[in-house]
Amino acid sequence: MNARGSPVVPAKNSRVLPEISEPVPDAEGNVPLLCDHDPVSRKNPRKSNAKREQNILKDSFHVLRRDGTYHIISENYSYKTETYYSILSHEQEGKKVKPSSSAVLDAYVVPICLERAKLGGIPVCDWGISQGYVPLPSLLYGLNYFATPSDFFIVHDNDKAKDVIKHITNIGKYPFCYQKLADGATIHSCVGIFGRAAGTCSALSRLAERVYECFSIPLVTMVFVKNDEEYRLSSIAPTRYSQLTPDERSLLAAYLSHQEFL
Repeated sequence: MNARGSPVVPAKNSRVLPEISEPVPDAEGNVPLLCDHDPVSRKNPRKSNAKREQNILKDSFHVLRRDGTYHIISENYSYKTETYYSILSHEQEGKKVKPSSSAVLDAYVVPICLERAKLGGIPVCDWGISQGYVPLPSLLYGLNYFATPSDFFIVHDNDKAKDVIKHITNIGKYPFCYQKLADGATIHSCVGIFGRAAGTCSALSRLAERVYECFSIPLVTMVFVKNDEEYRLSSIAPTRYSQLTPDERSLLAAYLSHQEFL
């Protein structure tokens, strides 16, 4: 049932994967693999063939059952999405499901995400909320209903800060979150797949594990700020299948086909 008490109908693009050791072919005998579009934020991924792309489509999600727990894998867990209502449906039926509805609601609101992560022992960026003032340089996130942590802005001067603030606050109607950047700080992103990070340094791999322990979101993009030799979590955001590198696609495919075990 959904938040209004009406039954939740499984999404037409969702798929429950049984507990078996081999990939589940579709009606045409095709083995489910990941689609392989050009990513926006990463360069020149390897193109896959059409047979690989047809089984995991944009906005589709998968339900992976392991040891009595239902793991929901999706591009987007935001409030009011089909994925979110699928999680609610599992919870209302008394099934153990990861991530929980409360975890996904917390994850995509930057200040709440960072406080939850901090309580879980993860180093996080210092942050503040404002409707106009911002220290420079800073990392800025919108906090309005339509804001997503996928969209962040780095501002170094007052002119750019004014333009960005005007945009993310809808001309002053909403507050925003800022994170003061130290001199020499750098921004890094990392995709976590069931707490594993493919092709990244060991520091980010361990942080990916800790973020998964805290939120239990199988597919997530994490943004970190590195100052000196320390990485601090800045935000976590949805991950589009089209943004995955070949190594990340292979890792996710291994989980979906039960070649990797939770």
